[in-house]
Amino acid sequence: MQWEQLLSLKRQGDTSKRLRKEQDDTRLGFEVDYDRIIFSAAFRSLQDKTQVIPLSKTDFVHNRLTHSLEVSVVGRSLGRLVGKQIIANYPHLKEVHGYQANDFGAIVAAAALSHDIGNPPFGHSGEKAIGEYFKTGNGLQYKDQLTEKEWQDLIDFEGNANGFSVLAASREGIEGGLRISYATLGAFMKYPKESLPKKPTSKICDKKYGFFQSDKSFFNEVAAELGLISNKSGNDIGFERHPLAYLVEAADDICYTIIDFEDGINLGLIQEEFALEYLIKLVKNGIDTKKYNELITKEDRISYLRALAIGSLINDAVAVFMKNEKAILAGEFPFALMDKSQYKAQMNDIIQISIKNVYQSKEVIQKEVMGYKIINNLLDGFCTAYNKKVNGTASNYDELLLKLLPERFQFQKENLYDRLLHICHFVSLLTDGKALELYKTIQANKS
Repeated sequence: MQWEQLLSLKRQGDTSKRLRKEQDDTRLGFEVDYDRIIFSAAFRSLQDKTQVIPLSKTDFVHNRLTHSLEVSVVGRSLGRLVGKQIIANYPHLKEVHGYQANDFGAIVAAAALSHDIGNPPFGHSGEKAIGEYFKTGNGLQYKDQLTEKEWQDLIDFEGNANGFSVLAASREGIEGGLRISYATLGAFMKYPKESLPKKPTSKICDKKYGFFQSDKSFFNEVAAELGLISNKSGNDIGFERHPLAYLVEAADDICYTIIDFEDGINLGLIQEEFALEYLIKLVKNGIDTKKYNELITKEDRISYLRALAIGSLINDAVAVFMKNEKAILAGEFPFALMDKSQYKAQMNDIIQISIKNVYQSKEVIQKEVMGYKIINNLLDGFCTAYNKKVNGTASNYDELLLKLLPERFQFQKENLYDRLLHICHFVSLLTDGKALELYKTIQANKS
């Protein structure tokens, strides 16, 4: 892979080439990506979507929006630090093409900002709930009418693939979705493959999948423009990662490891003593003991350690990336950056205590159980009504139910796969609160 190609400013529908040296630095294309994402309805909905504690009204706790903003900040730092060294190593990128170190930061920041934009309500349990509706619920009735890959898209519903649709899928009057630059789309695509074959290798890029069958054509166009390396054969589609996708992933890994831990401490689910015991291993070379001891509140002490820990992990991730940059460009680095971090053991210790005390806490489990029931009910109601309408067998109740769909979800899809995915997409873009409200409305009508 070549950096000149990987940094493509092209957008869907472009008829002429966008050159970096001709860009207006006051309105750079990669920064436009960030603006379009942050002003989108899908991004705004993240303010009422679960990060760790579903439906939590606690001031301490992060939601998907605050998490995404923080990942974006970390991603920008990672991108700029890497970009500075890439520009130094490949001076023609600046001298001939006009790229700057901050371009890398802008690309990673935009991709990181949108990394959770396709996640359903109720956290990762929301993804599982959608998948299980088709795998073991009433949605199983549709299996024989779909191709293997279409069926796999549904039973393994994936927030990353859904996010690609949010950013890039066309609809009537809105061609190319948000029309994000191909460089940012490439950095967003952590798993550049289709849903089958499932986990064909142990490579990090094959861990999940990154696009639905409905988006396959455009996905291939983006991969070709960026010069991504194909790693599948026959009718299967898959590629090695865009190098900057490693930085987006690292930003997310750093934030959820440290910040979910911080949330657990602030909620009282993890004792403060653990913060010193676990975080000190990440910050021992940078901590100002006198300043730390002067901090009065638990929140201030944890914030100080968190900031130092994130700084240590950022510098380490940059070092791992640059050490392996040639292998990454060659498609020969099958790991996440933080898997090769000098702090991997310490990060794993923190994650394990978060799993035990936060992710598996009674409050989280109770709300996730609620999320399963809500999502199953919504999918069953809307999928049934939508398909009956197309088949001409809709009842008055079905017609009324479909009127609850937002205007842009009202139009009819003739293909069964497209219809089912359309409803999944609608449900996935609901906030936790709106999903609960719709569920209550439907249940009231049933009683």
